[in-house]
Amino acid sequence: MDKNMDKNIEKKLLEIAKAELFIETLETRNSDELDFHEVSTWGIRKALELAFELGREEGKTNK
Repeated sequence: MDKNMDKNIEKKLLEIAKAELFIETLETRNSDELDFHEVSTWGIRKALELAFELGREEGKTNK
């Protein structure tokens, strides 16, 4: 994760990854087996939609 990213946003992104992509961590673990995941296109789409909405909401509160 980006070192400058708000910890709250980081937590929410991890929640999305766990719920929609079944990925337990977003940290690099330097192992192909642990760092690359097979995920469905609909799971990716849902995760992107949720992340987009998160960004939209963050934009509203940071104005």
